[in-house]
Amino acid sequence: MKDESKLGIFRIRMYLTLNLYPMKNQPNLKGSFRTKGETLIAKACRTVPGFDQTFKEFERHLTLLQRSKSAMMNYGRSLAKVALHFGIDPLHLSMEQINDYLYSMLKGGSPSKSYFRHTVFGLKNLYRMKGKDVKALQMPPVRDNETLPVVLSCKEIKRMLATTKNLKHRVLIALLYGSGLRMNEARLLKLTDIDSHRMQIHVRQGKGRKDRYVVLSALLLKGLRTYYAECKPSLYLFNGNTSGEPMGTRSIQYVINEAIDRAGIQKKVSCHTLRHSFATHMLEQGVDLFSIKEQLGHSRIDTTLVYLHVAHFSPKTVRSPLDVIYQQ
Repeated sequence: MKDESKLGIFRIRMYLTLNLYPMKNQPNLKGSFRTKGETLIAKACRTVPGFDQTFKEFERHLTLLQRSKSAMMNYGRSLAKVALHFGIDPLHLSMEQINDYLYSMLKGGSPSKSYFRHTVFGLKNLYRMKGKDVKALQMPPVRDNETLPVVLSCKEIKRMLATTKNLKHRVLIALLYGSGLRMNEARLLKLTDIDSHRMQIHVRQGKGRKDRYVVLSALLLKGLRTYYAECKPSLYLFNGNTSGEPMGTRSIQYVINEAIDRAGIQKKVSCHTLRHSFATHMLEQGVDLFSIKEQLGHSRIDTTLVYLHVAHFSPKTVRSPLDVIYQQ
């Protein structure tokens, strides 16, 4: 009986709280949560006054500038976060508010350096679109940390391949390393992009919307033929779970993570590490920097020069010119 009386008192209190107390003291929860499957951009367009129109103009502006889809998505996501944080259109923010937001990102440890970059560049593009050049110029600079890429040794690469038993996954890893492709370039390859006669792979619309040809390894070609005979991919070289769609980025990163774990490698490795390893190993084998730059699809030689700092040159290949001139 005591339990029943306590339950009755609890119900009465809940009724009074929800129905009789002034609603002005209750928090406004309308639009404070994302609906299932809703993106940050969609939520900001739905809940922040004026942001819907601003984002439409911003999207059109970047399209006319022929920016990539990934740039539009990254900038748009960053602007949406700013809009949701303040609850107003970023166009109406003062520089003090913007600097406070950016300061909190850096001080509190932003999710990543790239997120800070996307926020700054997104706001710059937004203000320039609206003719607010002075405000755009007041945005803080984005400085790159001079860090060196992680590189796997040849033995580690071989261990990754040896411990990966799934044929599709093994061929994918071999392709990423053997041709130095970016993740998106590899996942969007089509069967017709493999040129076995010229031993080349046609990379279409890579970073910067540029086509290029990269080397096709003889061992990789052998593996591709076995993979094609067994798995029979259609359209894309690596198909995803959805018919007619390529393999997803998360699936590829999962394959890399699993291979790293099986191989017992302790280094912090991502899909891009295989590309770094490709470039470094080519440099160590004596390939010139210009050829490596073309294989990687770099716009500037400066980007390729970083591999000079991580390549390991043995004493057999690095000799003093004093010794050489007296041996001639």
